[in-house]
Amino acid sequence: MTRPVVALSTPVGPEAAPLLVLGPSLGTTGILWEKVIPALAEGHRVLMWDLPGHGRSAPASAAFTVADLADAVVAAVREVSTAPFLYAGVSLGGATGLELLLRHADAVRAAAIIASGAQLGDADGWHARAAKVRTESTSSIIIASAQRWFAPDSVAREPELSGRLLHALQNTDDESYARCCEALAAYDVRAELGRIETPVLAVWGEFDAVAPEAKAREIADGVPQGRIVRIADAAHLPPAEQPEDMARVLVEFFDSKGTR
Repeated sequence: MTRPVVALSTPVGPEAAPLLVLGPSLGTTGILWEKVIPALAEGHRVLMWDLPGHGRSAPASAAFTVADLADAVVAAVREVSTAPFLYAGVSLGGATGLELLLRHADAVRAAAIIASGAQLGDADGWHARAAKVRTESTSSIIIASAQRWFAPDSVAREPELSGRLLHALQNTDDESYARCCEALAAYDVRAELGRIETPVLAVWGEFDAVAPEAKAREIADGVPQGRIVRIADAAHLPPAEQPEDMARVLVEFFDSKGTR
């Protein structure tokens, strides 16, 4: 396998503030975080990374694992700063966060793992989705993705943002999306959670069927310094669905760890 390369956004926020790195969900770009960033950037230097073939990142040239994504994130961030950073990631971005804590513990001061788990979905299901996207493109999964992503009132509450997120999914490189699915099919760090000494906040959306409360609780109970928080009226994309609540939860968590 060849380590994927991930692209970073331009940092925003005070130059001297603690660095906060934000990770995406499968099929999304920085659009996911844009309504949360203003609040986070008041006291943090914020940047985002994109999955291979999503947003700013080049398409994947070979197979990769979630652990490879964690290595790629650290390599990219090191181009910006060598200091330990804060991390928050959604779904696949959250899984990457757990791998960061396992593989690069000294690099991360505290992490929020959002709408994610130490293992996600069913391997056969991921392989089936990869095959579908390779054959029919990401356009073929837009309806199913919308059903997974959004709580009952989210699209009505944020119609423009929801539409842009689905458009970004349609624009995602098909092969890269499929390789992300295959990475998730092989991902399982449940047996390793006890090795994570970094403070972790596990966040779940009230209506999330992909990563429900049990997934968040497994993380919070499995790590030595874990907490769990629910975001009401959200499903699988809390930063887009409930940006004010998401920002508040993250700021409170990172401040409680003395990171400012």
